Amino acid sequence: MTSSQFFNITTFAYFASMLLFISYLISRSRGVALAATAVAWAGFLANSAAVLMRWFEAKGMGYDQAPLSNLYESVVFFAWSILLVYLLMDFKYKQRAVGAFVLPFAFLGMAWAQLGLNDEIQPLVPALQSNWLTYHVITCFLGYAAFAVACGASIMYLLTANRQQEGSSTRPSIFPSSKVLDDINYKAIMLGFPLLTLGIVTGAAWANYAWGTYWSWDPKETWSLIVWFVYAAFLHARFTRGWAGKRAAWLSIVGFAATIFCYLGVNLVLSGLHSYGG
Repeated sequence: MTSSQFFNITTFAYFASMLLFISYLISRSRGVALAATAVAWAGFLANSAAVLMRWFEAKGMGYDQAPLSNLYESVVFFAWSILLVYLLMDFKYKQRAVGAFVLPFAFLGMAWAQLGLNDEIQPLVPALQSNWLTYHVITCFLGYAAFAVACGASIMYLLTANRQQEGSSTRPSIFPSSKVLDDINYKAIMLGFPLLTLGIVTGAAWANYAWGTYWSWDPKETWSLIVWFVYAAFLHARFTRGWAGKRAAWLSIVGFAATIFCYLGVNLVLSGLHSYGG
């Protein structure tokens, strides 16, 4: 099988898992939740196989490069990263309802990559020919994925906060408590923030290697710094002022919106040293 076929399987699996998680919200069936999780794992394994297969395909074409060199490859890796972080959180919390608010991010990314992006394997431009590329992209996207999970938990928190009261018998048992959702939001950001920091540091090292300067206030660099400050503000407010609940959820959603603009908006709308990413 080719990487494209594995990516097609991945897209279908993420779509099926998303529908199953949504069905779980309606049916409250433990069996549906287990099926949704199993399909999510199948999609994650197919996604992993696809990324590895694409790496081998590039090597077979004479390109010694990780499959992280263009927009298509970054999107499918982003989807893989989201599933990785989500499954880790699921292993810890076992709150399957959260999957209905996280899997859509992965599915939409895969669907866009498969239907709207060029999947041709091409050689790296000279500026990308460095091992710093792999370090930079992996750390950044793992951080982005953690923020996606935090955003999903935050959306769920806001949708349920008004009608959920801790200990209330009217609260649907299928939804995690407000405290659990807030904790997932916090823990995901605690995971993503140091990864984003490493991404910025490795990006600066890569920029110095490629362009002879650690920082040039390129739009991508500027927006990366904006995203970093948003999540730094989240953690500062959490530690010093005890921010939690709705305020933390809204700040998490704003942070992820800034993350998506940093990732896609800058590449597709603004011009700069990172324009080749589009």
